[in-house]
Amino acid sequence: MSGGIDSSAVVALMSEVSPNPIKTYNVSFAEEEFSEAKYARIIAEKYKTDHTEIKLTPKDFLQDLPAAMKAMDHPSTDGLNTYVVSKVTKQTGVTMALSGLGGDELFAGYDIFHRAINLLDKKWMYSFPLVFRKAVGKSLQLFKPSVKSDKITETITQKYLELPFYYPINRQILNDNLVKNLLNKKVLPENEVFKVGIENIDVDTPGFNVPFLSKVSFLEMNTYMQNVLLRDVDQMSMASALEVRVPFLDHTFVEYVYGIPDKHKFPYKPKQLLVDSMADFLPKEISYRKKMGFVFPWKHWMKNELKSFCEENLNWLKKQDYFNADAIENNWQLFLKGDYRIAWARMWHLVVLANWLKENKIKA
Repeated sequence: MSGGIDSSAVVALMSEVSPNPIKTYNVSFAEEEFSEAKYARIIAEKYKTDHTEIKLTPKDFLQDLPAAMKAMDHPSTDGLNTYVVSKVTKQTGVTMALSGLGGDELFAGYDIFHRAINLLDKKWMYSFPLVFRKAVGKSLQLFKPSVKSDKITETITQKYLELPFYYPINRQILNDNLVKNLLNKKVLPENEVFKVGIENIDVDTPGFNVPFLSKVSFLEMNTYMQNVLLRDVDQMSMASALEVRVPFLDHTFVEYVYGIPDKHKFPYKPKQLLVDSMADFLPKEISYRKKMGFVFPWKHWMKNELKSFCEENLNWLKKQDYFNADAIENNWQLFLKGDYRIAWARMWHLVVLANWLKENKIKA
């Protein structure tokens, strides 16, 4: 339980039907900017749950890290948080848990939904020649270097300003230019996320006459959620023999929400429909707080307690024929110096990939 709208809604409705106090769990950190513990406590107190707060330190995480990495049947950076909370949940005697996963995807909770709405009114940008749009993008990257600037540049230089073209950029951690720089092989495979969009939500697709935001939901659920979030939750919870169920993804519920017009789903604020429907259950400090997301303090830990672990794996990756050692080292040094273009996720993905390849004795 993060204390966000989705998990809080699940807790509230569980409490309505359970004759006994339900068990809730939250991971907290000493780094306050990443901790949602105080919000989780508000819900735990309101519904009188049997609440467990997992105060995670870098030292504790390092102890769990080898086992968590071994639990991966596919390299991923998203599931390590699930491993930690699942382990503690199982230790308290719980064999099945519920998750709020799916709420953001169904009710337009992510930034991509807001950006997609804004881009609907900006197709006039494509009246300008590509060379002009490229110049604007290069200027933005030069004067405001950041991951956000890179993504804006990629978006405005796409062939069309249509959802299948710009959506994949939203979920890219490493953009195409960065990937080519990191690899000695410069030919990249087909973008599977783009393929999902073209084949399923193109304007001429028969039988897919759903509101615009539901098309964004479809992409979220059939790419990132299905292939990353659900897979990671499954493998990391089952590492502790814990079953995790996701009530927001009940298929009849999903079908119903897909058909709801955009004006009800996102009239002026993300997830407004869900917030309004839970008004009698959730306090305003939960319903209207700023979205955080369940993220470890990676950018701090990777420069301190996890630095040796990161460098050990990156050094291994640099020795592999497939990778450009100089590019890896250069990006790592830029990250350590706080360069806005190299977010922690860009390096942590390489660390996890290296560890997975090494542990499974796969040469790259």
